[in-house]
Amino acid sequence: MIERLLPADVSCAATRAETVPDGTLFPEEEALVARSVAKRRNDFATARACARRAMAGLGLPPVAVLHGHRGRPLWPDGIVGSLTHCHGYRAAALAREKDVLSLGIDAEQHAPLPDGVRELVTLPAERERIGPPAAEGSGAIHWDRVLFSAKESVFKTWYPITRTELDFTEADLTFQQRSGPEGVGGGRTPVAAYGDFAARLLLTDPALPTTLRGRWWIEEGIVVTAVLVRPDWRETDDF
Repeated sequence: MIERLLPADVSCAATRAETVPDGTLFPEEEALVARSVAKRRNDFATARACARRAMAGLGLPPVAVLHGHRGRPLWPDGIVGSLTHCHGYRAAALAREKDVLSLGIDAEQHAPLPDGVRELVTLPAERERIGPPAAEGSGAIHWDRVLFSAKESVFKTWYPITRTELDFTEADLTFQQRSGPEGVGGGRTPVAAYGDFAARLLLTDPALPTTLRGRWWIEEGIVVTAVLVRPDWRETDDF
């Protein structure tokens, strides 16, 4: 799904499998999760398997993907990228620095946020725009979850450039829904919904635009979001 949100010069790889045959870790990666519980190790390994497939899409050899502050993946020189994982979906997106300044992706199960989380991650104006939470199993869009995922993508785009934290209340998001195509992917389950979003940053940095633009997609119980900024963002609004 993530490949539907990003342009052709971004190499994407994803899987819905909980384990993958090419999920072997490099020794340096193994050391990072040696004492982790099985779920953490598996999430780590499957996301890195996706990363190495995305590297291959850029013509790069497979290398270890270590992490920095708050788990931010560390990429080879000249490469930018993002990883995500949730139950039922793992993905990686990589691009060359000459083409993309920064990008962020996120995947979440399409379900209501846990009690109390909605108020922590949204602004009053956002809650007014998205309306009350949809009941689980209602078939409606869980806008609070879409918004949460979109903010995660915003933060993953923001931090590598600014090296400062961005709080959930420091980005004000608005969403646009587009008509979903029927039977996307040759007869697979039709798309529930997709569209665009704009994140107005309440904490700004001259290295990034004051509004970040992204896309969202819901399909088969998963919501994915992506944000991308071009190096020439001052001259073009290209995604």
